[in-house]
Amino acid sequence: MDRARRDATMTRRELEEGAFLAAADREAYLRSHSGLPGPRGNLELIDIASAACDRADLERWAALTPDQAPENTPGVLLACVGTVGLGRLVAAGDRSLLHALRRSSNDPRWRVREAVAMALQAWGDVDVRALVDEMERWATGTPLEGRAVMAALCEPRLLRDRAIVARTLAILDRLTGSVRHAVVPRAKDVRVLRQALGYGWSVAVAADPSIGLPAFERWLGDPNPDVGWIVRQNLGKARLVRLAPGLVERSGSG
Repeated sequence: MDRARRDATMTRRELEEGAFLAAADREAYLRSHSGLPGPRGNLELIDIASAACDRADLERWAALTPDQAPENTPGVLLACVGTVGLGRLVAAGDRSLLHALRRSSNDPRWRVREAVAMALQAWGDVDVRALVDEMERWATGTPLEGRAVMAALCEPRLLRDRAIVARTLAILDRLTGSVRHAVVPRAKDVRVLRQALGYGWSVAVAADPSIGLPAFERWLGDPNPDVGWIVRQNLGKARLVRLAPGLVERSGSG
């Protein structure tokens, strides 16, 4: 088969992976194919590179500061590759890197915070119970750490076991309570957590409605305006509308 025909049968991911692995300077390749500046970084390349690069490169890139790799620049893609790569190393057994991921969950760059969630999910794919154990600790930390917890766990592929769903619902309960009792409700980090909770509940409820709906319904009618916002956002998600079409009317949000 000639090269043109062979390339035609390859997926975009396979072509990207082959080009990256063949690159003489992988860091330069990441920068030039980052998709940044722009509205969307190259997530496929992040996944490919985080699995293929050496530990030394991953740690060096994960340590890039906002000054060294500002948001919406090619440099931040390197930081994201490194961060997701740390999660893969945790999944392979090196728990010493969890402190770096927890620190990065507080990063001012939203793309790095997303990379932390991706890193944690890579661990969850291997050992979801260990992930939940760790997330229960993080959930007692800062609002941005709580946001990382929610973003990591509220992923359908990780919510296939009833016990995991139940523990996740308990974590969401804690995080929602932390928003309710925030000393400075308008603080940026609290708003980031609130925004995430605006969809996270619906994912966990849909994973096991028999335990999810009763857990969520406990927050219906709460007088706190931020909790009310979280409830309304989740009630508007198609997955909840399908599961409980009468819930909006019963909640008074219709």
